[in-house]
Amino acid sequence: MTRSKFTLWLLASLILVFTASFAGADNVTVMNKDQLKAELTNADVIIVDVRSPHDWDSSLSKIQGARRESPAQAEKSMAQYPKDKTIVFYCA
Repeated sequence: MTRSKFTLWLLASLILVFTASFAGADNVTVMNKDQLKAELTNADVIIVDVRSPHDWDSSLSKIQGARRESPAQAEKSMAQYPKDKTIVFYCA
């Protein structure tokens, strides 16, 4: 598997796992890898990586331009982002 395909597979898996934890939450949409890939250049989308510091530091696969937030602070950090933006959290 090429690095690019692995990165996309990993990204899709991470998004599905993380967003599944919000399945009962209001106003939360699950985004698949193709949808996210199409949104990567959209200025109205903010991508937030909430992996643990160790996972973040040791990872070779990161979404360019993604912001880094502590997983423990992810919910609290929502207040800092504009309400008119689409916020995408992902983790491993």
